[in-house]
Amino acid sequence: MCAISSRLGTGTASVKNTVCAKRHFCVQNKLQRSQERKGNPLKYDYKTHKEMKWWLNPLFRAGYKRRLEEDDMYQVLAEDRSEKLGQDLQRIWDHEVQRATKELRKPQLTGVIVKCYWKAYAVLGIFTLIEETIKVVQPILLGKIIEYFESYDPNNTRAFHETLGYAAGLSLCTIGLALMHHLYFYYVQRVGMKIRVAMCHMIYKKALHLSSSAMGKTTTGQIVNLLSNDVNKFDEVTIFLHFLWVGPLQAAAVIGLLWYEIGPSCLGGIGVLLILMPVQSMFGRLFSKFRSKTAALTDSRIRTMNEVVSGMRIIKMYAWEKPFAALVSEVRRKEISKIMKSSYLRGLNMASFFCASKLILFVTFTLYVLLGNTISASSVFVTVSLYSAVRLTVTLFFPSAIEKLFESRVSVRRIQEFLTLDEIRKNTVGLPQDEKDAAVEIQDLTCYWDKSVYPIFASTLYHHYQSSLLSSILGELPAEKGVLRVKGQLTYAAQQPWVFPGTIRSNILFGKELNPQKYERVIRACALKRDLELLPDGDQTLIGDRGATLSGGQKARVNLARAVYQDADIYILDDPLSAVDAEVGRHLFEQHYKVCVCVHRSGHMVAKGTYTELQQSGLDFTSLLKKEEEEEQQQPHHDTPIRTRTLSQNSVLSQTSSVQSIKDGDQLPAEPVQTFAEENRAQGTIGMRIYAKYLTAGANIVVLLAVVLLNIMAQVHRDPPVLQEKLMASSNMTNNTENGLNVTKELDMDFYLGIYGGLTAATIIFGFGRNLLLFSVLVRCSQSLHNRMFSAILQTPVRFFDINPIGRVLNRFSKDIGLLDSNMPVTFADFVQIFLQILGVIAVAASVIPWILIPVVPLLLIFLYLRRYFLRTSRNVKRLESTTRSPVFSHLSSSLQGLWTIRAFGEEERFQKVFDAHQDLHSEAWFLFLTTSRWFAVRLDGICSVFVTITTFGCLLLRDKLDAGAVGLALSYSVTLMGMFQWGVRQSAEVENMMTSVERVVEYTKLESEAPWETQKRPPPDWPSKGLVTFDQVNFSYSADGPQVLHNLKAMFRPQEKVGIVGRTGAGKSSLVSALFRLAEPQGKIYIDGLVTSEIGLHDLRQKMSIIPQDPVLFTGSMRKNLDPFNQHTDEELWSALEEVQLKSVVEELPGKLETALAESGSNFSVGQRQLVCLARAILRKNRILIIDEATANVDPRTDELIQKTIRDKFRECTVLTIAHRLNTIVDSDRILVLDAGKIHAYDEPYTLLQDPTNIFYKMVQQTGKQEAAALLEAAKKAYDSRSRPGLSNGHAVTADGNLVIFETAL
Repeated sequence: MCAISSRLGTGTASVKNTVCAKRHFCVQNKLQRSQERKGNPLKYDYKTHKEMKWWLNPLFRAGYKRRLEEDDMYQVLAEDRSEKLGQDLQRIWDHEVQRATKELRKPQLTGVIVKCYWKAYAVLGIFTLIEETIKVVQPILLGKIIEYFESYDPNNTRAFHETLGYAAGLSLCTIGLALMHHLYFYYVQRVGMKIRVAMCHMIYKKALHLSSSAMGKTTTGQIVNLLSNDVNKFDEVTIFLHFLWVGPLQAAAVIGLLWYEIGPSCLGGIGVLLILMPVQSMFGRLFSKFRSKTAALTDSRIRTMNEVVSGMRIIKMYAWEKPFAALVSEVRRKEISKIMKSSYLRGLNMASFFCASKLILFVTFTLYVLLGNTISASSVFVTVSLYSAVRLTVTLFFPSAIEKLFESRVSVRRIQEFLTLDEIRKNTVGLPQDEKDAAVEIQDLTCYWDKSVYPIFASTLYHHYQSSLLSSILGELPAEKGVLRVKGQLTYAAQQPWVFPGTIRSNILFGKELNPQKYERVIRACALKRDLELLPDGDQTLIGDRGATLSGGQKARVNLARAVYQDADIYILDDPLSAVDAEVGRHLFEQHYKVCVCVHRSGHMVAKGTYTELQQSGLDFTSLLKKEEEEEQQQPHHDTPIRTRTLSQNSVLSQTSSVQSIKDGDQLPAEPVQTFAEENRAQGTIGMRIYAKYLTAGANIVVLLAVVLLNIMAQVHRDPPVLQEKLMASSNMTNNTENGLNVTKELDMDFYLGIYGGLTAATIIFGFGRNLLLFSVLVRCSQSLHNRMFSAILQTPVRFFDINPIGRVLNRFSKDIGLLDSNMPVTFADFVQIFLQILGVIAVAASVIPWILIPVVPLLLIFLYLRRYFLRTSRNVKRLESTTRSPVFSHLSSSLQGLWTIRAFGEEERFQKVFDAHQDLHSEAWFLFLTTSRWFAVRLDGICSVFVTITTFGCLLLRDKLDAGAVGLALSYSVTLMGMFQWGVRQSAEVENMMTSVERVVEYTKLESEAPWETQKRPPPDWPSKGLVTFDQVNFSYSADGPQVLHNLKAMFRPQEKVGIVGRTGAGKSSLVSALFRLAEPQGKIYIDGLVTSEIGLHDLRQKMSIIPQDPVLFTGSMRKNLDPFNQHTDEELWSALEEVQLKSVVEELPGKLETALAESGSNFSVGQRQLVCLARAILRKNRILIIDEATANVDPRTDELIQKTIRDKFRECTVLTIAHRLNTIVDSDRILVLDAGKIHAYDEPYTLLQDPTNIFYKMVQQTGKQEAAALLEAAKKAYDSRSRPGLSNGHAVTADGNLVIFETAL
């Protein structure tokens, strides 16, 4: 029943947006520390970045000595803050949405991004232009130097001085190139980061405002994927975009210069280039096609993962790991097939880049020679250098730009679709202000959840009309017809309690300032006082994801306390009394001024009024409430609670608010509370072991050897042509000067061209072959690691999920696996290619001019030292970047679960601020990642430009000893080597950084595993035939180092016996169930029909017991899959089970009946209906043992009655253990087991226990109030009288000294 209570007084305290959400791993402190963190050096000295990033040196020194922590990061710059960036972009987007609505078109997100960032980004095009111009000028200067050597005259000093000028120009070009390149890269990556951060801000903001219909069109998985993978495309696309216009410009300039250098022969090579460009553009389009398909599959996989991780406890108890593994592996298989196709395309793209230069040079020089020209050293080297300048742009950057552009278009489209989903419209009309009291007025209201089905308040499709009425008052359910007016401040307590990661206090205050007196009153009123005394840190205890560290009752009471603490006029409480006992319920309602009770039947309002008015109206509404009418005294004048709930002590800890307070000395043990460990970050270098694990995951030794061989073959065939060109140049020159015989020259040419052509063809074949094979292996590695990680996650004990937030696990499955799927293969293949090319270049150069090795060796040593020095810090930064990303996902996941609560309290802005704070923390790590990469690259390029300068002037010094060919080789190679060397070292560092993702995935493949699912010892097929359960000296703790929660338990549950289990919070009721299901391994022995449960496989055990859990869990998929994931039952059996639980009519009215796909987590069903689905699962399993874990805590009395009736009828032949929530459900049990502090306090028939005033059960019954206690005693007596008793109490007896003796016969 719904209670809408309004209190006197209209003064509402101002909501202060204090961020008091204290995250797991104490993120509150982190966020505060980030405010106090070192100021960003760029903020104070904006010119430092133009130098060599000296301000990073202290960080590198620290990183070299120790592991970097979050305190070492610099504060994020003001212009990079998530809030500022998000609001700027949001403003333009809102404007675009308004315009699009007027013009009747879809809003365009691409235009919004361009409008917001085009100025900052366009300026960076100048850097690119200058950089690419330098690349074109370099070969001309090189040509001039070689020309001097070709026509060398020792006496011509003028020519020598000119050449010195050219040499100085060449050196300046290399230095200018180094600086320009890194300035450009740093700034474009900053722009990419800004777009990504702004986009994340907008996505989260949108998620907070989604309407209920829009929530049905998206899923948590999709939103996580948008935040983890789609937005990353902005980081990538900004790097290459300028090459779309610089590329063609540069190509045009190079064609002009080539025409001047070698005439029309250049057209052959340019032709090859022009053919390559459209082919690669076509690849780009294909990429985009595969990307959108992959993204949809990734969404689906992450959504499933989110559900699996959230519902792992239930999955394990049902032994449903295998169907979920099949589900995920099927989605993953489809995803990998798309990734494999796009990887092959990438491989072809890279191979075409690798082979392009050889093909172009072969075509050009063949034409040049066939046209009868004579090759000179300068023409060879200038041509080669010009081609390599344009080749990088045209065959690598230009296609990358197209590929990234198409990929980001897909991402923009997906984000745009999400941003244009319907938002919630709070369209309640305010009441006239002259009315004194707060009020809610409803007239002729008709509402729809979904227009395609009947209206909520006029149909029998859904049974949660009460919740729907509240939803419409909250504005979550839009009114179709009628009037709904609300005056006053609202507050709301949801039926399914929601708590967010943080302290208990921050959950109750929920952004309000602490008023100690009021806070204390609320704590007492909501029966939380005793809970807080028991928890180790009181109200500062950290709650984990989904409140994993609290019991169901505690969560519900925190949820209620949050609503009560707010200064509101109207309190909307959706079934809050399931969390408090009758006394506390009365106490709560006595504090409120008015109580309005509406009675609904099938969506129509039958009557309304106060509780007393309805009782006197003669309407049979008490059949709904199951209120006992045998009252001994006159109905009191004040309003009484709507529904009397009788509760076990599990949900009522605090008796401070009850009349009977706990007696002195009746102390309870502190309940073990799990706190969240900080996320693991590996330390030190990434060992060869991780590389070996990564590569052997996807291929065996033979395949890996084949890859190595192919790589070597491709390189060997690629490099001789270079040597060949030089020899051609030398031989032609010799032939011309010394020997004019044409015959010899032609013979030589045929011979050379034949070999040259053969080598070029071999290069192409091996180049393409090795890339396809390498990419195939690397994608398989990713697939294999994902599968291993998932199977490890499924087999790890439940405790892992209690101490690790969802975001942390999802981060591994979304971001880290995403990196391994798409980025790792490209970077790894590129590194291998560059590494082999460097070796090839050095080998060829050394064979012609051995002295070139003299500067190469020290250079190599300096590079390797720098790389090692850099990686120490870089790895730490990358690991920090990974761990600071997890809270972003956790916060999103948590916010989506409590969306209605956040909106009802009007706390969207505060949650947005917390999200922005998490984003800023991540941006600090990302900023360091960008700047440290540049620090490294600037130093590498600096060293290289020194090398080029030395080589250039060295050649001029040794001008008497060198010929033109050797000088050309030395100079062109030093320039090539400079680019290659530093790129190679950077790619190797990048691979090492990406290996941190492999390391994180590998860490999860080695999680502690629970006992095997099946063992050699299999129970008989009909086991258990009786359902006799015996606990023999059982001790239990949730982890090896955790406290014991059950102590030396000895008890027996006879076949077909109905046993109620009661006790205070922390008494061990749920632990008893955990021990029975072996969610952690118990010590001692548990027998079921004489078989020791620890000797058989977990699936054999868990499949033979049914459980109806406290929190009903449904999974995305069809209703059939939710009832019968193994497809073991016929349609008739499924319909029959649904009929038993009165859900048949509901499911029949769904569009696809049993095949209807449920919304995420079954959110299109009410909590009661979800609980009934769990009951139907238990009916289908037909097991001899049924455990009911507070199953009726969140359902209305009618559903409760239905569940109890079904259990009595359908499970008459079963042993039923019920963890009691309402005492009236177990008072007629055969026996009641009373637990206290993990020990058996008493175990007997209810009536017998009620004869002993010292008994805990007796006290619990008394605390329900006089009339309820009398009714319970009467019910217990009635059951006692009607029962026939065997002589011996259950095969065990209590001796005089109180010890429990289990008889042999019982075992």
